[in-house]
Amino acid sequence: MATSLEDALNTVSQLTPDQQAMLVEIIHNRLIESRRREIAGEARASIAAFHAGELHPQSAAAIIAELQRLSEKTHEAIGTHA
Repeated sequence: MATSLEDALNTVSQLTPDQQAMLVEIIHNRLIESRRREIAGEARASIAAFHAGELHPQSAAAIIAELQRLSEKTHEAIGTHA
């Protein structure tokens, strides 16, 4: 049975401040490692797609322009400014 967030927070509040800080650090490190694994998987998939001929080389300028376009599109969608 999964623990609800409220239950987890109640349990954490019973820890000492040092234990809470240690828990924050552990969770932070786990999130970083999880994101690294996700990025590595995406990189492997991209390399495989490139070798399969599904992706083609692009100039840095073209990639930067595409990233800027996507960033602007995202900011427009959420109503913020870049």
